[in-house]
Amino acid sequence: MTATLEIDGLKVAIGAANVLRGVSLALQPREVRGLVGESGAGKSMLGRAVLGLLPANATIISGSITFEGRNLLAMHETERRKLLGRRIALIPQDPMTSLNPVKRVGVQIGNLLRHHLGVSKRVALARASELLAEVAIREPARVLSLYPHEISGGMRQRVLIAMAFACDPALVIADEPTTALDVTVQRQVLQLVERLRQRHGSAVLFVTHDLGVVAKICGSMTVLHGGRVLEDGETADVLARPRHAYTRALLAATPRADRPAEALRPVPPALIEQLWSEARRLDRLTIAGPT
Repeated sequence: MTATLEIDGLKVAIGAANVLRGVSLALQPREVRGLVGESGAGKSMLGRAVLGLLPANATIISGSITFEGRNLLAMHETERRKLLGRRIALIPQDPMTSLNPVKRVGVQIGNLLRHHLGVSKRVALARASELLAEVAIREPARVLSLYPHEISGGMRQRVLIAMAFACDPALVIADEPTTALDVTVQRQVLQLVERLRQRHGSAVLFVTHDLGVVAKICGSMTVLHGGRVLEDGETADVLARPRHAYTRALLAATPRADRPAEALRPVPPALIEQLWSEARRLDRLTIAGPT
């Protein structure tokens, strides 16, 4: 079976700073993989590399990104953009800034459908209403006529999820989509993403710093730090028997509902310094080349 997404030895730098150091992972059809790590680990940067949305000053030094057997890095920009929104979709983390504030919700969803599917304005509007109903928004016809600031943050995130799954994508990159939401809405959003993933048959790369989220919805997980993969495997195995000291430290620093009285232990500064020392050594070896 051809992997939906395969990243092999991806190295990315911004200026003189390396932000991804030889990252490799694979995502199979319909798989949900968690991409875990603290802020600055390189999670969102990896997602941007897949989407072709790296900053202008970023350079891909080496490695490959293959989507359904096609090398994304070898594609012309025009060809690659045809995949975005249709075969590869994004659920961004900030629902307030991700929708156009001066266009009604219906116009934004309709434009997406008309661009990728070539349907008429009437068909696009009808489909947009169906999509909002699919993400459990009541009175979809009324919501389509509203501007983003006229609906709640949770509803805005539902609109973005509806847009992500609108064209039956093979791959959805969820970039911390629950970060700006309260706990109750977070749970609803996670359940919604899982339901839509099953309905549309999509694979999901779920970017998060929350191990609790990974435990709930991800069948597999990859742990990043300093742009390096430190651990990778089935979620149940990694959480039950973490091999790397950093993964164990993350678990020890995570609150658990089944152990409310247990004291949390911060990630030891000495471990963080050790990891960054290893990363800097890897950078020096890369520059020097093989010995």
